[in-house]
Amino acid sequence: MRKHITGFSNPTVKYLRSLRDKKHRKRAGQFLVEGLRLLEDARTCGHVPCQLVMAEGRDAHDLLARLESEVEAAGGEVITTTPDILSKITGKSNTQSVVGVFDEFDTGLARLDRDAGAIWMVAQDLRDPGNLGTMLRTCDAVGAGGLILIDDCADPFSAEAVRASMGAVFTVALAQARWEEFLPWLRGGAGQLVAASLRDAVPYRGAAYQAPCFILVGNESQGLPEAYEAECDLRVTMPMKGRADSLNAAVAGAVLAYEVLAGLEA
Repeated sequence: MRKHITGFSNPTVKYLRSLRDKKHRKRAGQFLVEGLRLLEDARTCGHVPCQLVMAEGRDAHDLLARLESEVEAAGGEVITTTPDILSKITGKSNTQSVVGVFDEFDTGLARLDRDAGAIWMVAQDLRDPGNLGTMLRTCDAVGAGGLILIDDCADPFSAEAVRASMGAVFTVALAQARWEEFLPWLRGGAGQLVAASLRDAVPYRGAAYQAPCFILVGNESQGLPEAYEAECDLRVTMPMKGRADSLNAAVAGAVLAYEVLAGLEA
């Protein structure tokens, strides 16, 4: 199905604009992805948008033509509109020429297979969508089983998090849960819970990591609650040789993930 939109007051434009807001995303169960590169990453992972919105007058591109064809074959909608209207939808003055609308994924713990990876990443109360997207990229890079978001994390389907993930939101299993839900799930099977900490911690290099290893990263400014750290099977510390007293949360998670990977593969 194809249609052309020329009016800013069109109901479809209003709906697509609303997906920039978390409340409306959750109500609709859909999210926006901007740019041909991310849309192509999604397509190659088996995710085709239910709506494809393109600016008229754009340059022809083989990847975009293939994406259009697959959207139509799947019963989706292809929309053309003006660059100004597309900018209004995305809220960006320098918007790219194509946007896709996807259904949000099931993020329940029950869908996860803990045998899917030797490493898992767990983020607690992570508020920065850029950090969340970076952690998704780290999961993809180290072959992690997935990313589990605990408590009040940023929305993984926000435009900022999706962009920062560089397509990893489509390649990495993702779950959301409260701590009181996550801990029984974790203890219901094999799994070592590891966190960077200053409390009764051992050096992170050469620590006794065991698969499947769940790497727990806390809030950017507060870190992990003491009660959460107490539940960890292993607490490790990283040396800080400069004036800074901590690493960025996503960076710390990446450093620790690669050390765990090296330890498990040794």
